[in-house]
Amino acid sequence: MDSDYGIPRQLSDLQKLRSTYQPELPPCLQGTTVRVEFGDATTAADSSGAHTISRLLPHTYGQPLVHFLRATAKVLDAQIITDHPAIRVGVVFCGRQSPGGHNVIWGLHNALKTHNPNSTLLGFLGGSEGLFAQKTLEITDDILATYKNQGGYDLLGRTKDQIRTTEQVNAAMAACTALKLNGLVIIGGVTSNTDAAQLAEIFAAAKCPTKVVGVPVTLNGDLKNQFVETNVGFDTICKVNSQLISNVCTDALSAEKYYYFIRLMGRKASHVALECTLQSHPNMVILGEEVSASKLTLFDLTKQICDAVQARAEQDKNHGVILLPEGLIESIPEVYALLQEIHGLLRQGVSVDTISSQLSPWASALFEFLPPFIRKQLLLFPESDDSAQLSQIETEKLLAHLVEAEMNKRVKEGTYKGKKFNSICHFFGYQARGSLPSKFDCDYAYVLGHITYHILAAGLNGYIATVTNLKSPVNKWRCGAAPITAMMTVKRYGRGPGASSIGKPTLHPATVDLKGKAYELLRQNATKFLMDDVYRNPGPLQFDGSGADAKPVTLCVEDQDYMGRIKELQKYLDKVRTIVKPGCSQDVLKAALSAMASVTDILSVMSSPSNIGQTPF
Repeated sequence: MDSDYGIPRQLSDLQKLRSTYQPELPPCLQGTTVRVEFGDATTAADSSGAHTISRLLPHTYGQPLVHFLRATAKVLDAQIITDHPAIRVGVVFCGRQSPGGHNVIWGLHNALKTHNPNSTLLGFLGGSEGLFAQKTLEITDDILATYKNQGGYDLLGRTKDQIRTTEQVNAAMAACTALKLNGLVIIGGVTSNTDAAQLAEIFAAAKCPTKVVGVPVTLNGDLKNQFVETNVGFDTICKVNSQLISNVCTDALSAEKYYYFIRLMGRKASHVALECTLQSHPNMVILGEEVSASKLTLFDLTKQICDAVQARAEQDKNHGVILLPEGLIESIPEVYALLQEIHGLLRQGVSVDTISSQLSPWASALFEFLPPFIRKQLLLFPESDDSAQLSQIETEKLLAHLVEAEMNKRVKEGTYKGKKFNSICHFFGYQARGSLPSKFDCDYAYVLGHITYHILAAGLNGYIATVTNLKSPVNKWRCGAAPITAMMTVKRYGRGPGASSIGKPTLHPATVDLKGKAYELLRQNATKFLMDDVYRNPGPLQFDGSGADAKPVTLCVEDQDYMGRIKELQKYLDKVRTIVKPGCSQDVLKAALSAMASVTDILSVMSSPSNIGQTPF
């Protein structure tokens, strides 16, 4: 199989046209000089875990924020890098394929060769397994020719990836040492960048010269925080799915006799489902975060959908489209508890055939209540992150089954007099992730590849490439880097009776913010979506014309640009230092002390552990 990697693709006319598209670079990445401004030292996202993170990751915790500057920027203490010796860099795809991943490699390769034609980029074949086995392919312009602006990960391939165990970490370090790598770039999502942070720390402690850099690429859109506004691939996935959903909406409106239950890929968080709802306007979406917050049971969800079906039937509407995130099943409290029992027994080596007899009485009752196909799917061995195999659990069919049973019951009781309930189920998962990437994802990924080189040129380790102000044109994007440790929180867990709580620094998947502007927009339109059939079809991916520059709704409505605001704050602090210095008047000094005392009091309250996450940035 290794011989298949990197071979020239057979391209359609559209693919050939896309391969000629040259993404734009922001001014701060243009030219051959790297201009770096180091900000203040960072802290942990959750202050209550700062001590644990600093203790377990002492070499990479507390590193400064980094901003890359355009040539016209006037920053006195900026580091100007003009000497670019030839370096060797390895790159590996980790996690599920996401549209735009190839452009990260293209951008990195272009930056390497622009700054020194003698630099080398090695791609590891087959994901982390290729890294451990030191299977590489040297990336060249000829090899990249048919992969530019193309979907998939087939340039290098991937496996079921993790770099976590002692054996795996040692194999990764041995590969980097043997190949004399100056840098290792890990392209992936939450789990992969957690591994990147651990790897960077271990490399630093062992004095391994290889610097580890992460790139936020995941279709789930859940690697989000104040530094990372969105992920490569999310825009494409949502646009492709939204067109499919819209086609189904049109079909539903035409036939007027089916309810479509559509499950969307996205792991535990519901970002894909929310974005697709705002783009295509289906009748309902059930977000996992809503279910968790309200502790809605299977009965509650069934009743909620049935009430909606009945309300629509009273307006002579016997059709509809309902979206579900694939992580919904784990958000239902009683099902989650059942899964925990099942996973505990599976880890103990209990046979699948005998698990039902070893469940607690309540769990056994729930298990037997569920239809046979769901029982079989719940018995699948959990993923490496302890979650259920969400892509394999047909939640859409479960809910359709329960809704049909309840509607039939209402018919018999005489409380529902509409037409017979009919459902059709879909899972939109694999159809979109190999798509040609959107223009936005092509640009974003290519820029992140260039930033990755800038990070390595600055000698940084344990950082993730970042771009903020993404809803603006490319020439206004702010490029930088943030320590991965600044995004980590401490995961506390204990397995089995009497197990002690264990703290582990981790990048956690960001869930939909139920106080955020995107969710507020959904709630404002929920009734209209439910009752009025205001279906919207964004059409297929556009690469030119008015729709080509469209960006995710959830990105555009949120008020972000954290890195820009950090710089703005720094300017205000510098002004204060300029105005309030020895020799200033008593009145100026008193006013400054009073204002600063008030500000620090407010910020101390807002940043206390009990208030973290209560107030939006």
